[in-house]
Amino acid sequence: MSETPLLQLTDIEAGYGRAALVLRGLSVDVHAGSVVCLVGPNGAGKSTVLKVASGMLAPRSGSIRVEGREVTGHGPQQMLAAGLAHVLQGHSVFREMTVEENVRLGAYSITDRARIDERIRFVTELFPVVGERWRSLAGLLSGGQQKQVEFARSLMVDPKVLLLDEPSMGLDPKTTGVVFEQIDRMRTAGIAILLVEQNARRALETADVGCVLDLGRVHISGPAPMLLADPRLGELYLGGRPATPGTA
Repeated sequence: MSETPLLQLTDIEAGYGRAALVLRGLSVDVHAGSVVCLVGPNGAGKSTVLKVASGMLAPRSGSIRVEGREVTGHGPQQMLAAGLAHVLQGHSVFREMTVEENVRLGAYSITDRARIDERIRFVTELFPVVGERWRSLAGLLSGGQQKQVEFARSLMVDPKVLLLDEPSMGLDPKTTGVVFEQIDRMRTAGIAILLVEQNARRALETADVGCVLDLGRVHISGPAPMLLADPRLGELYLGGRPATPGTA
């Protein structure tokens, strides 16, 4: 891993309106080529971390840096330009548009046609089903295929870090497996990912680093296999006894 994280959240405090803080001094680093997974109970603030990182929610205090450059307080457009792409919960494809039209929307800020063509080649090679269904209406695709279209669209701007919020939400176990295979493919292609996922065990089996959130802070962090093997975490946060990494 490089010394300077691609994304660095330091001592972040954040909340909604006048309500109590959701994040209370949270710090997370994402290095090049790594998958960092945030897990924890409902209400721990996992999705709020991604909203802060993508500029959807301004932190009340703390620092956000991208490759060492301060970007705290920037809005979504500025964060996207800085290199942070956010894939939201649920399905966000435009069902009445083709796969091609959906993917090209991710390049709306790019004016160089050659660069757009280069990114299309990259995402269709990374996600073959996207190229295979290029002319199909996105609404006709399965849930797992639609998620790959969302991934492809988000990668059109060549982000430094991809923020994934509950990518397996609403998907059956088989399709969930396919989605995590694609996350692994993205990591192999050198894409850094900050992942929030309800299926904590499956996410930690894929991730390089795990961060367990509780009450708006990182309760414990470390190599994902270490967290999977920790019996305390298995009982408190992962739904029972720890599983052997690589097993269901």
